[in-house]
Order: sequence, then structure tokens, then C-alpha cells
Amino acid sequence: MTVEATRPAQVKELARAKVNLALHITGQREDGYHTLDSLVLFPEIGDVVTVETAPRLALEISGEFAAQIQGNSAENLVFKAAQVLAEHIPLNEAARITLEKSLPVAAGIGGGSADAAATLRALSELWGTSPAPSDLAKLGLTLGADVPMCLEEKPARIRGIGEIIEPLQDFPKGAIVLVNPRIEVSTPAIFRVLEKKDNSPLPELPKTFESMKALANWLKSCRNDLQVPAISQAGAISEVLDVLAAQPETLLARMSGSGATCFALCETFDDAAAVATRLRERHSDWWIKEAQV
Repeated sequence: MTVEATRPAQVKELARAKVNLALHITGQREDGYHTLDSLVLFPEIGDVVTVETAPRLALEISGEFAAQIQGNSAENLVFKAAQVLAEHIPLNEAARITLEKSLPVAAGIGGGSADAAATLRALSELWGTSPAPSDLAKLGLTLGADVPMCLEEKPARIRGIGEIIEPLQDFPKGAIVLVNPRIEVSTPAIFRVLEKKDNSPLPELPKTFESMKALANWLKSCRNDLQVPAISQAGAISEVLDVLAAQPETLLARMSGSGATCFALCETFDDAAAVATRLRERHSDWWIKEAQV
């Protein structure tokens, strides 16, 4: 990694949520990691990571879901990401990091991984480093299997344990509604109750998806293999899916990751906003966000 002479005093990065449009669990390695075949996208919804020059490394957490991750900041993935990057640059660097936590925790949308990836991007700019994307991805993988894909934040097919990333070209424009019934779900617990771990991979992808409706129709031939075991642990997921599927603007409703966040794909942002507004009126206790994709 090289270090540049001119550096900003502050850098702000959006840590976009990771949404698994489809998630097929295809096996389990000897080291315990599960292999997968997944289609992911990153809507314009996320936490915000702000980094500033400072004499020592420090982390402050604010935002709607800050209370769920307060405590030992040194154990936070954001702090660990800063430490990992600092160890791989030639200068003794530090920073004050502020994490505005707007995404629900343990929600199946890669919040912690997205935060770590945003921290790596932000600190690389703040500290004037120019890591090659492959080097940054390797550092990210030491923090978690989802971090490399969150570094890129592009629609992609993901395989292996998450390290094989194939960006999708000409991805259709549309919108999405994310809904979480404010229930935390433990990913290890969901995998423990997953009965079959050697499922089929995704069907063959078309060369391009002409529209969001075409994407949604193709996704109907896919699955989230963690959805049924997640519902067995958190029945509220089923209610969220039923409500989303019942909306006239919804092209597809499914759970993301290990839950409990669910999504509805829509053709336009206006459609997504209509769904979100309707749901907020009826389910004020749910976390509901709409965004373009």
C-alpha cells in the first residue's frame, strides 16, 4: 500500500445494507463455514461511518440502534477493521470513528460487515493509502466472509463462503422496501436448525434482466434456504412476509440472510414509498425503510 501526501481531515461513508435476494446453502466445509450461492444488492439504506484525524484510535456509537451494540468498542467490527488496516500501512495512524447505527442489529442485512467495509474505505482515504481492491478484500475477509462484498456494494452473485464475487452488469433499476419486526435473530442458531445443508445452487442466470419485474419473476425460481428455519425460531417473520406479499405494488417478498429483515421488490420508488407508508400506518412498531436500487 502506498501513502498519499494530501489527505482530508474527515471522511464520511454510507455502509449500505446487504440484501440477499436469493440465498441457497450448498454445503458445509470441514472448518465449519457454510458454502452458498446468492444474489445480493445494496440499496441506498445504511449506517454512516465518519472518520476524523485524532491522536489515538477511538470509536463512538450513536443512532437508533446504538444501544444494541454499546459496550466494549474494541470488540466491534468497526474498531477491528481500523486496527487491521493500521497494521498494514507504513505509518503509525489513528482516528476518531463515529458510527451512526441506523440498521437493526442481527437482522440478516450484513450491518456489521457493511460497517467494517465502510470503515476500511473511509480510513483508506483519511490516511491517504491506496490499497489495491484485492488487498483490501483480503483484509476484509479476515474480518468476516461478508466484508469483501460489502466493500464493493454492487449487485453480484456470491459463491464460496462469500469471497467469490461476480458483479452483475446492467442490473435493472427499481426500488425495495425493507421491514424488520424489531426481532434479533442469531445466525448460528438458524444454521443449527437448518436440516439440509447441501442444497442446489442458483438456476442459470440470464445474460441480463430487462426490468425489475423480470428479475422478480426469475427470483421466484430461487429460495432463501434459511427462511423456513428462521420462521421456526421467530414466527413474526411469517407475518411480515404475508403483509408484504399482500401489497399490490410488491413484485416479490422474501426474507434476507438469516432474518428477521424481509423485503419487497417494487418497480418504482413511488411504489415502494406507497407500500412503506401503508405499513407504517398499520405496524408502527416495525422498522420500515424504502429505497432505490
